[in-house]
Amino acid sequence: MAAPGENLRINGERLWDSLMEMARIGPGIAGGNNRQALTDEDAEGRALFQSWCESAGMTMGVDEMGNMFARREGTDPEALPVYMGSHLDTQPTGGKYDGVLGVLGALEVVRTLNDLDIRTKHPIVVVNWTNEEGTRFAPAMLASGVFAGVLDRDWAYAREDGSGKTFGAELERIGWKGDETVGARKMHALFELHIEQGPILEAEGKDIGVVTHGQGLRWIQCTVTGKESHTGSTPMPMRRNAGRGLALITELVHEIAMSHQPNAAGAIGHIDVYPNSRNIIPGRVVFTVDFRSHVPEVLSAMLEEFGEKAPQLCEEIGVSLETEIVGQFDPPAFDEGCVATIRAAAERLGYSHMDIVSGAGHDACWVNDVAPTAMIMCPCVDGLSHNEAEEISPAWAAAGTDVLFHAVVETAEIVD
Repeated sequence: MAAPGENLRINGERLWDSLMEMARIGPGIAGGNNRQALTDEDAEGRALFQSWCESAGMTMGVDEMGNMFARREGTDPEALPVYMGSHLDTQPTGGKYDGVLGVLGALEVVRTLNDLDIRTKHPIVVVNWTNEEGTRFAPAMLASGVFAGVLDRDWAYAREDGSGKTFGAELERIGWKGDETVGARKMHALFELHIEQGPILEAEGKDIGVVTHGQGLRWIQCTVTGKESHTGSTPMPMRRNAGRGLALITELVHEIAMSHQPNAAGAIGHIDVYPNSRNIIPGRVVFTVDFRSHVPEVLSAMLEEFGEKAPQLCEEIGVSLETEIVGQFDPPAFDEGCVATIRAAAERLGYSHMDIVSGAGHDACWVNDVAPTAMIMCPCVDGLSHNEAEEISPAWAAAGTDVLFHAVVETAEIVD
């Protein structure tokens, strides 16, 4: 496969303008975004993305999970498409770049191909995956998981948000439930550009992260049940404090992750306390433990230790513990050929780079099960993400998209 010339670059200013225009949809309260999956804001962002894709000469397909696929034709109608993209949905207090850079960077690749009148043998498809964040409908990467065949479509439709609304009903309500069978598409390869969401690239002074592996994860939803009672009149020895169970398990999760360094992470993020009143001892606490590692044996060992120790801690203080796995995927090793293509593109373009393991889950981690897949990362300031203060520079965005351009176009094969 012929590689694009090193002088070929995307239009960084146009890319940045697109990022800023998308960020106007679903603004947060502190400079970021709140464009959660299947909200009206998500629908508005999708419509803008579709209009841009159609203006770039692409045709749009939508599957039963609301995944959006914008296609630029290749010269060989029999050749499998090369896919690239990420997600447009955000956290409730999300940044302007997490996921969005991967979608709009992919759109910029197509716009640049049009500018340069470059044709490829393989079709190229820009994808926006539905509900990557999992903040409204757990688990994360829900629609790409159904696409890859690891999650059931009807199970996904039945997932509920905090107000009892289901994924399937909300997908229909916003008008983005397509009729294309989810998972029917076949891919030649998929590339996903994403911000690092960690501090390594910036600390090392590298322009590009060549992602070789992703972290596996397990989300364990825990329900600690005690007994609600008055905080002032209930004697300390007679309390069954579910909040104390949360506290003990929080420390346990930290200890487990620390004991498996350097290849492990663990924390508790989502917490609901009932009845959440100032002068009532919590009778029930529901929270999610997030364990991650790119080493399968480490992930298994952490789960085993948690399963042994957490119930004991609760029993000792007179509360009960119920657990359920609500999100999981095994650590992916990305396709060596795709990874090598990304690394060569960074070299050809003169960008400093390093191999990296993704600390977060991404749609590419599921798609890796059904197609050759790899990821490109660019730095983000202080490694901050899932925060409205998330920030990248225009130069970082352009560098990552330049590498995406070269990797995708080389894989799709330029036609003279």
